[in-house]
Amino acid sequence: MESPAASPPASLPQTKGKSKRKRDLRISCVSKPPVSNPTPPRNLDSRTFITIGDRNFEVEADDLVTISELGRGAYGVVEKVRHAQSGTIMAVKRIRATVNSQEQKRLLMDLDINMRTVDCFYTVTFYGALFREGDVWICMELMDTSLDKFYRKVLEKNMKIPEDILGEIAVSIVRALEHLHSKLSVIHRDVKPSNVLINKEGHVKMCDFGISGYLVDSVAKTMDAGCKPYMAPERINPELNQKGYNVKSDVWSLGITMVLSGLDSALAGLLGWGMSV
Repeated sequence: MESPAASPPASLPQTKGKSKRKRDLRISCVSKPPVSNPTPPRNLDSRTFITIGDRNFEVEADDLVTISELGRGAYGVVEKVRHAQSGTIMAVKRIRATVNSQEQKRLLMDLDINMRTVDCFYTVTFYGALFREGDVWICMELMDTSLDKFYRKVLEKNMKIPEDILGEIAVSIVRALEHLHSKLSVIHRDVKPSNVLINKEGHVKMCDFGISGYLVDSVAKTMDAGCKPYMAPERINPELNQKGYNVKSDVWSLGITMVLSGLDSALAGLLGWGMSV
């Protein structure tokens, strides 16, 4: 997805490819997000209509050709796919059918938040969703890498991510969290480097809303699973705060994410952190 013009961003050399010409990864902070597509329909079928830019497509599962696997987890797989008729490239999250109530809750939350954030530039754009043999396929904007993978590439070059680039990344995450909180009364609850995605244009976007939670009077009380190294103390040990927790716990997770992503190779090695972000 293209963004409007912004002030010249900071850049960081990328790993050399086959071409001898060096390429830069630019991290941009966009002050005025472009107009998003209207909210997609909530009824799921074996086909869906998606809008990418000014182009509209009717998509069935058989129309989507897998190019490569992007990631795999306990709840499903994310693949890079091509829409055969149009040649459009996108990411598809395939979530396995389950009778487990917690996994169903996670699926419904992820789908609901994706549908409701189409007007936020700082979350990955939702294109549409469909059913295939009981599984749910969520079609999304394709990004190029995640912050944890980008960080590992930087460490391999014995470099560190410059502070100005970390600042741009942090601003984009804050804007995504602010949108979730102020517009949807939602807390993300799983802020970590693997849920921060980056593309070659330097846009930074949040993803994975499966364990997000709704706020009541700005407070959440349910203790869904998350990644403990990034959790705020009141989420790890709820006895510390009987009244629940709020969006500040996401800010804590953001702080841990940024501090660890700013480590150089020596500190990362000392902490044994470089390959486990």
